[in-house]
Amino acid sequence: MLPTTEQLQVAQRFAVLPLALTPSETVGVASNIRTALLPLNGLRHRPENGTSGWYLWAGEQFSEDPDFFRPLHHEHLSDWCPAAMPYLALPPGWRFLVAPDYEDVWFDEMLLEID
Repeated sequence: MLPTTEQLQVAQRFAVLPLALTPSETVGVASNIRTALLPLNGLRHRPENGTSGWYLWAGEQFSEDPDFFRPLHHEHLSDWCPAAMPYLALPPGWRFLVAPDYEDVWFDEMLLEID
């Protein structure tokens, strides 16, 4: 799947090559992204086993509960969390935090470390 114009613009702003999600990949989402108030957080590990590497949640912190994130095909994400869509072509190692009138996007090398 090709990145959207908006995703390409975000990648260009941060001088990275975009890595769009494929149609079969999933995103890890916390249920609270549908109901919680912002901020919206996202981070991307390396894609593996059919996942895109993206994890999304709302609020200041995420839970360590193994059931906190659930898989969601990215084609449904625009219904669940449209605010995340512009950032989803950022490559592995990137994070974002957005809220009304606020955006923070940064590279986090630790996301690329392999356990």
